[in-house]
Amino acid sequence: MPRLPEFDETKLTEAQKAVYERISSGPRGGVRGPFKALLQAPELGDLVQAVGGHLRYSGGLPGDLRELAILVTGRHTSAQYEFFAHAPIGIDEGLDPAIVEAVRTKREPSFNDEKTETVYRFAKQMNEKHNVDDATFEAAVAQFGHPGVVELVVLCGYYTLIAMTLNSFRITPPEGEEPFSD
Repeated sequence: MPRLPEFDETKLTEAQKAVYERISSGPRGGVRGPFKALLQAPELGDLVQAVGGHLRYSGGLPGDLRELAILVTGRHTSAQYEFFAHAPIGIDEGLDPAIVEAVRTKREPSFNDEKTETVYRFAKQMNEKHNVDDATFEAAVAQFGHPGVVELVVLCGYYTLIAMTLNSFRITPPEGEEPFSD
């Protein structure tokens, strides 16, 4: 059962309305999932959504690799909404559906390119160990430079924050998705 009051956009405070408008008029196209919870603290929610907006729409990593890091984080944290919201985005961005399915079922994916494998290993280690080994770090720097590595770290951290928000407020997966069990 969700832990938030029923969302009613007609009863927002002025601060909530301002944030709601920024989110709904931007590339997200609407206020869904974690943002309904984050509107409970609109000033903080606005900062959080701005970071996420930058990562998703202005970051330097290609979309398929960004989404892979998000999916690995969402699955590691058992954030149902996060995983199921981003799986189709990842596929639309060019991520192999077999990789998405392997992440969903907690199996080791097969990779056809080094960059995808590096992002997977990086995100997996960040989520499991909260750090990466030297070989993975060096591979990521060689492929994405230090700015790309910073972005990978922040992606994993940001989507862990989103996962904690989703899980704490029991925000369910998008309609029609069959939740995974751990």
